[in-house]
Amino acid sequence: MQYNSTRNHKQTASPAEAVLRGIAPDGGLYLCDPAALPLDPAEMLQKDFAGMAEAVLVRLLPDYTPEMLRPMIAAAYGKFDTADITPLVMVGDYHVLELFHGPTCAFKDVALSLLPYLITGAKQLLNDKAKTVILTATSGDTGKAALEGFCDVTSTSIVVFYPKDGVSKIQERQMVTQRGKNVSVAAVRGNFDDAQTGVKHIFAEVKPTEKAELSSANSINIGRLAPQIIYYWYAWATLCRTGKINPTEPVNFSVPTGNFGDILAGYFAKCMGLPVDKLLCASNANNVLTEFLTTGRYDRRRPFYKTSSPSMDILVSSNLERLLYLASGGDAKMVTEKMQELDGQGWYQIGDTLLKKIQKVFLCGCCDDTMTSETIKTVWERDKYLLDPHTAVAWAVAEQHKAVLCGQTVVLSTASPYKFAPAVLAALGQKVPDDAFAAMAKLQALTGVPVPTPLAELQTLPVLHHDCIEVSEMADYVRRKMEG
Repeated sequence: MQYNSTRNHKQTASPAEAVLRGIAPDGGLYLCDPAALPLDPAEMLQKDFAGMAEAVLVRLLPDYTPEMLRPMIAAAYGKFDTADITPLVMVGDYHVLELFHGPTCAFKDVALSLLPYLITGAKQLLNDKAKTVILTATSGDTGKAALEGFCDVTSTSIVVFYPKDGVSKIQERQMVTQRGKNVSVAAVRGNFDDAQTGVKHIFAEVKPTEKAELSSANSINIGRLAPQIIYYWYAWATLCRTGKINPTEPVNFSVPTGNFGDILAGYFAKCMGLPVDKLLCASNANNVLTEFLTTGRYDRRRPFYKTSSPSMDILVSSNLERLLYLASGGDAKMVTEKMQELDGQGWYQIGDTLLKKIQKVFLCGCCDDTMTSETIKTVWERDKYLLDPHTAVAWAVAEQHKAVLCGQTVVLSTASPYKFAPAVLAALGQKVPDDAFAAMAKLQALTGVPVPTPLAELQTLPVLHHDCIEVSEMADYVRRKMEG
């Protein structure tokens, strides 16, 4: 089995090579056709989370044998605070898929607890002796999850860039207190798109040496994306086992969406045989994806808003490139042209035929901060369930489409509300303390919802990372880390 670049069919890699490289040499994203890798729903229904993980990964990454994967899966998901890993909770008219039970209290843990094992496994399969430098731009959650996953992993180091003043105080504190001899964290003066573009340019410009090579922990890496498919299957199976649906009944998923990776994993699951009806792409005020899925025009030339859901404050959604490739039947030439137009003029337009094909699966909507706050307040007062702002966006967009949705709808809850305690507290009509940890304590006192241990411990940890750099300094920063 070979992966190929979304921009050139001749740029190929084995699954292990795709995981280790992260991104194709031409700047494209590695991809295979998930529809050619079907899973049997009846068989998946008999598996627990670990069994589903093995089944998904063996299909997508067949270089890894089941014997290799089983201890990786056991080690990765042994770090979660519930045996269910991603439990499904009934809240009002929706089923909330809680993806925040990992070590950093965000959905990225599901993939980034496993990715270090996949990368070290790829190095073994390829007999790769160089140090692998994991390069990551984060809008908030990926950074800490990647730092936690790769901390002191042999033959690796990790560099995380985050936008200065563009993440929550708790998210920043999680990153700058990260221990580990092989970790580096730097704030970038700019927004997430600046940091993400900088990382892409580094992959194109900074060449591997005998001592070090680059890889990625962002969802541009297929090894990051593949594990996210698992929880879509697990949510469906939970609904079947609890009698909410029969095994042939399609389910809808509402996904808070920034870089398009999480919702793309749902599309992969559908292509691989999961009974999915609609995928709801839920955006905040940075609604570039809402416009695209409505009109076929992707235009990043718009105001950038800092919102209460900062992990979605993104105007360039990298994983959309993979959807364009798949939905167009593998038209690499078209994908290349559109990506060049986006990079050069800031926008592109797809044709009506392709747009209508995408719209058969994807619905969309957006939600500003006012609506986000109203949703948090309403759900708490009515159902006594505490939403974080990102989950509230997904809930609000599900409400927008409620009249046209058939069957059961799952809302993906991507982070603990305590990662955004000031915003949640304000939504509940409370005066917000200046200190984020005081806000956490006040929110717990008000609601009785426990603060997750990894967040409660943050206040006592020392700040270890102080770097703050310009976008233009990112490449040299990485070169120094590669030489070290």
